[in-house]
Amino acid sequence: MGSKQLSLTKTIQDHYHGLTSKGKILADFVQSCPDKAVFMTTRQLAAAVGVSEATVVRFVRQLDFTSYSLFIDKLREHIDTELTLLDRYQLAQSVVHNEDELLEKMLTQNIEDIKSLSQFIDLDEIKKVRDLIKNAKSVHIIGSRISYSFASHMSWTLSKLRPEVHLLNGSDTTCIDKLAFIDPDSVIVIIATTRYPNDLIKLGKLVRRQRLKMILLTESSTCPLSQISNQILIAPSTGIPYLNASISLLCLVNYLVQSLAADMGEELQRHQQKLEQVYLENDVLFLQ
Repeated sequence: MGSKQLSLTKTIQDHYHGLTSKGKILADFVQSCPDKAVFMTTRQLAAAVGVSEATVVRFVRQLDFTSYSLFIDKLREHIDTELTLLDRYQLAQSVVHNEDELLEKMLTQNIEDIKSLSQFIDLDEIKKVRDLIKNAKSVHIIGSRISYSFASHMSWTLSKLRPEVHLLNGSDTTCIDKLAFIDPDSVIVIIATTRYPNDLIKLGKLVRRQRLKMILLTESSTCPLSQISNQILIAPSTGIPYLNASISLLCLVNYLVQSLAADMGEELQRHQQKLEQVYLENDVLFLQ
C-alpha cells in the first residue's frame, strides 16, 4: 500500500481533491482532532461528523488503506512523529479555558492512562522481561530527552535490587563508546517516548548490530524501535502529551521493578543488607 510509506498529512493532501464532500469532512476532522479520532471506532467517528459507517469505510479505502485498523495505526504514527510542539499546544488549549479545567483534564487523562495500562498490560511479556533483567550480567538503561527522566528513575530503583545497573544518556555520543565494549551477556533497556529522538533510534540499531538483548519500554507499537527489540512493553497513552510525561509509563516502570523484587528472594535480601550497611557507615541518610 503506497500510502503507508507517506506521512498521513501527505496522504490526505494527495487524495483530498478526489474525496467526496463527506470524505472531506472526515479528512478535516481527522486533521483537526487527531487526539479524538485515534481512539474512535468506525461507528464513533461516523457519529462525530454526522456520516454513516459505510462512508468512513469508503473514506479509509479512498486513502488507500485496506482496513480501518491500518488507518488508525497511521494516525497514531502521525501523532507520535509529526505533531510539533505548537500543534500539541493548540490541541491541549482547545479544550481548556481556565486553571480548574486544566487540572481536571490532567487528572482525568492520568486516570484514563492508568486504566488503559491495567487493561492492556501483557503479564507474560513482563515475566520475560523480568527474567532477562534478573539473569543479565549487567543492565544498561538508556533514555534521551524526556525519557531520560524515566531511565534515571528505573536505574535508581533497579540498583536497589541488583548490582551492575548503569544509566546512559542517549543524547550523549559517548554512549556509542560504552555500548561498543558491553559484555554480550548484558541487557539493554531503552525507554522511548514520543516524539522519538534520532539519538535513541541510532543507539537501538547499534545494539541490534552487536546482537545484544534489547528491551523497549514505550507508549506505542508505532515506536521505530519496536521492530528490532527482543522484548517490548507498551504503556499506552490515551491522549497526546504536550509537556507532560506519561503516567502509565512511570507505572509500568514501577510495576516491573517491584515485580522483580518479589521474585528475587534471598539474593535481594543480601543486596539490600549490603546497601543499608554502606548507608550507615557513610552517614548517607538522616537518622534522629
